[in-house]
Amino acid sequence: MKRPVIAAIDDMFFAAKIRATAEHLCIEVRFSRSLQGIIEAARETETTLIIVDLHARHFDALALARMLKTDAQLRAVHLLGFFSHVQTALMWQAKEAGYDSVLPRSAFNGRLPEILEGKIEKQV
Repeated sequence: MKRPVIAAIDDMFFAAKIRATAEHLCIEVRFSRSLQGIIEAARETETTLIIVDLHARHFDALALARMLKTDAQLRAVHLLGFFSHVQTALMWQAKEAGYDSVLPRSAFNGRLPEILEGKIEKQV
């Protein structure tokens, strides 16, 4: 069985879409809306993918990347962030903070099954 995916999403529309797509693919997704909750879930499940809404209001998405990428146990977890396509500065900030992949929401939405199945490669 695949390890669960962790999703840190504020937007209920995207959370519902992720949940429905994951159920269709028989992939477990755990949702968290706090830095500590995300870190704990990553450790408990030994996940290989964390999906983050870079516009999250309940936690600092950039701080999350810095925390994960400096943690020996969690630095290998693929960290994927998505953002509003007009916020290109946020995209660059996320990459600098340590996100492995950063996608506009439209691309994230279109590639969701591939993303959940772990078929997305790290961006250079």
